[in-house]
Amino acid sequence: MRKHIRIFANDTTDQQRNWWAWCLYDWANSAFATVILAAVLPVYFVSLVPSGGAPVPGMDLRLPATVLWSYAVALSMGFLVLFAPYLGAWADRHGRHLPLLAVLCCSGALATAGLAAVDSYWAAAGLFMFGNWCFAAGNILYNAYLPALAKTDSEKDLLSARGFAAGYAGGGLALLVVMVLILKPGWFGLPDPGAATRAGFVLTGLWWIGFALPVFTRLRGVAMRGPDTALPRGLSGYLRIFGEIRGHANLLRFLVAYLLYNDGIQTVIAVSAVFARETVGLSQNTVLGCFLMVQFVAAPGALVFGRLANRWGVKPMLLAALVLFMGVVVYAVRLETAGQFWILGGAVALVLGGSQALSRSLFARMVPEEKKAEFFGFFSISAKFAAIVGPFVFASVATLTGSVRGGLLFLLVFFLAGASLLWTVETPRAEASNTGASS
Repeated sequence: MRKHIRIFANDTTDQQRNWWAWCLYDWANSAFATVILAAVLPVYFVSLVPSGGAPVPGMDLRLPATVLWSYAVALSMGFLVLFAPYLGAWADRHGRHLPLLAVLCCSGALATAGLAAVDSYWAAAGLFMFGNWCFAAGNILYNAYLPALAKTDSEKDLLSARGFAAGYAGGGLALLVVMVLILKPGWFGLPDPGAATRAGFVLTGLWWIGFALPVFTRLRGVAMRGPDTALPRGLSGYLRIFGEIRGHANLLRFLVAYLLYNDGIQTVIAVSAVFARETVGLSQNTVLGCFLMVQFVAAPGALVFGRLANRWGVKPMLLAALVLFMGVVVYAVRLETAGQFWILGGAVALVLGGSQALSRSLFARMVPEEKKAEFFGFFSISAKFAAIVGPFVFASVATLTGSVRGGLLFLLVFFLAGASLLWTVETPRAEASNTGASS
C-alpha cells in the first residue's frame, strides 16, 4: 500500500491524465468483448441461422450455428496472426501507433454498429470477423503503450492492473446496459427484444468509439520507445524470436503448453453462449444473466488464485485451474438445464481470471530479463494463434461427427495435453537460470 501511495504522489498531472486515458480505452473496447464476442451477438446469431443449419454454397452440407460461429472466430484470428507481425513492424518503423489504433477503433466500432442493419447470418459473420480483427489488432498497439507510459516496473504493474480492472468494469457495465435494453425494450420505446438487441449493437459501437476519444487526444505527445514496444518485425522476426526461445528448454515447453490449454480456454469462452442457446435451448435472458455474473466474478477469482499461488506456488495453482476447466468441459457436455448453466458459469468465473493471470505471471518469471520486451511480443501474437486452432478443431469435429457436444468433449485433448506438458516444466531451474544470465 505504501508503494502505491508513493507512486501516486510522484505522478505528474500529465502522467495521471495519460494513465487515465490509457485505462479508458480498455473500458471502451471491452464492450465489444462482452456484448459482441461473448454474450449477445452469439445468441442473436443463432436466431439468424435456419434451424436445420446454414447451407454451405456448392456443398451438400449444413452447418449448425455453433459450428458456423466457431469458424468465424477462427478465421478472424487467423487473419490477425498473418498480419499482426507486419502491423506492429509498420507502426514501430513509422511511429504511427496512435493513428493506426484510431483507424482500427473507428473501423471496429462501425462494423459493430453495422450489425444492427443486417439480417443475413453470412453478413453478420462477415461484420463480426472484421470487427473482431480490428478489436484484437488494436489491442496489440494499445498494449505497446504500457512501457512508454510507465517508467518503472512497479508503475507498469500498477498501470496494468488499473487497465485490467477498467476493462472488467467497462465490459460488465456495457453488458448490463444492453441486457436492460433487451429485457425492457418498452422502457426505451422499442417494440421487441429483437429491435432492442440491434439497438444494443449500435450502443456498443458508440460505447467503444466514444470512450476511446480521450486516448487519441491525450496520447499524441507520448514518445514510443522503440525496443520496449517493438513486436516481432514480420514473419522473419517472429521466427527469429522462436529460434531464441528454443534455447530455453523450460520456457519453450511452457509456451507450447500454454498454447494448447489456452486453445481450450478460448474455445470454451467463444462457443459457450451459442452452445447454450442453440444446443441446450436456454433462453436469452439466462445466457445474458450468466455472462454478466461471469464478468463481475472473474476479477475476484483472479485475486483468489493469486493469493493461493503465493502460498502454494504458481505452477500448482495453474495446474489446479486446468483440472477445474476439464471438469467444466465434462459438465458442459451433459448440460441440460438453466440451473446447470449457472453452476457452469460460476465455475468458469472462478478459474478464468486466475488461469490467465497465472499464465502471464509464470511466463514473466521464466523470461530472461534482457529479452522481456521481445519475448512478450512473441507471447502476445502466439496467444492470438491459440484462438484459431481450438474453435476450428471444435467446429471440424462437430461437423464430422454431427454432434456439437462431441466437439465440445474433444476440447479435453487441449487441456490434457497442455496440463501434461506444464507438469514437466521445471520452473525453479528456469528462474535460477534467468537470474544467473541477467546478472
